[in-house]
Amino acid sequence: MEFALLLPVLLLLVVGIMEFGRAWYTQATLAGAAREAVREMAIHGPANATSEAVNYSTGLGVTAGMVAISPGTCPSTGNTDVTVTITYPYTYLTGLIPGGGLTLRGMGKMRCNG
Repeated sequence: MEFALLLPVLLLLVVGIMEFGRAWYTQATLAGAAREAVREMAIHGPANATSEAVNYSTGLGVTAGMVAISPGTCPSTGNTDVTVTITYPYTYLTGLIPGGGLTLRGMGKMRCNG
């Protein structure tokens, strides 16, 4: 009898821990991908910055359309910063949490030319 009362609470707790851990992992991966892409952009230019972000986050299925680079080029002079933002539609694994999902963002910022 007691187990039947506690089982839904325990399952909800376990599912909540799983969802939180997966979201945390996804956010950390997006931040790392943005950091690698902005480093590529600041040092080598825009040629491979988007593909660097996509390659870093292969397990998530990030596409080039989710990656935004601002400004699009690094000027050769001045203290201009470049920013890479990855916007990712995160969906819940279990579907028990209402709302369907979240929009997670990974962002990296670095001064042009290293």
